[in-house]
Amino acid sequence: MTTNASVRPPLPPFTRETAIEKVRLAEDGWNSRDAAKVALAYSLDTQWRNRAEFVKGREQAQQFLERKWNKELEYRLIKELWAFSENRIAVRYAYECRDDSGNWFRAYGNENWEFGADGLMINRFASINDLPIKESERLFRWPLGRRPDDHPGLSELGL
Repeated sequence: MTTNASVRPPLPPFTRETAIEKVRLAEDGWNSRDAAKVALAYSLDTQWRNRAEFVKGREQAQQFLERKWNKELEYRLIKELWAFSENRIAVRYAYECRDDSGNWFRAYGNENWEFGADGLMINRFASINDLPIKESERLFRWPLGRRPDDHPGLSELGL
């Protein structure tokens, strides 16, 4: 295994197993809410479409994530593999968070990812819908950080 920080295994071409691993690593990273660390998974010239916002480059990606997690409090995310090919992965996901007024939301989304040979994400296209929920309707209640291995995924939760 290489120690080059600019290589992010697993690398394409993906198998079902390595695609699932890549999805879980992305979920774990985003659940850390460490924007600087998460941004390292993206190429220097990464391009994103996130809702109506367009991000160009790793620096803008990091700034986007910092803004996101300053606004979306108690953020918890679950991602699930939908499909994959040689260097592309499609995921569906849901996350729960609250705003600074205590209003809870569950966001449902789909992402299409494209990776370079180094395993860094080149393109990320996200479509997301928000649903206001009551605190009592929350399903993602693990302590902040990585989702426990025994916590149900989206399919098991019926989402």
